[in-house]
Amino acid sequence: MEETICLKPIGVIRSPLASREEAPRQGSEADITGTILVEERYAEALLGIEPGQEIDVICWMHLADREALRVHPRGDVTRPMRGVFSTRSPDRPNPLSIERVEVLAVEGTRITVKGLDAVDGTPVIDIKRRM
Repeated sequence: MEETICLKPIGVIRSPLASREEAPRQGSEADITGTILVEERYAEALLGIEPGQEIDVICWMHLADREALRVHPRGDVTRPMRGVFSTRSPDRPNPLSIERVEVLAVEGTRITVKGLDAVDGTPVIDIKRRM
């Protein structure tokens, strides 16, 4: 079942979070404001994204441990180990994250959002408007 899937980032997160240690466990647990910088070639794909909307941002958690199969939930060693597929840990074989954020502003290919938990420099794989 070994298949190669090639994903290319459409942009990058600009965030005040410089490390995993600074990041909240979930974006909904903090009102962190940051920016999604979308590559210019995808500018037309942003048509319809407007302030006040919620969007899902799919990111590649580039700092994740891709070998991890079990973790302590929320990094709390007092909690029993669980398989990564039963947690929201960024450490997993394919470290994709889905963040629900609120759009504050759209200026060209720059989207200012609130509710981030990704560190600065995190690659953005896709954006989907919440309905």
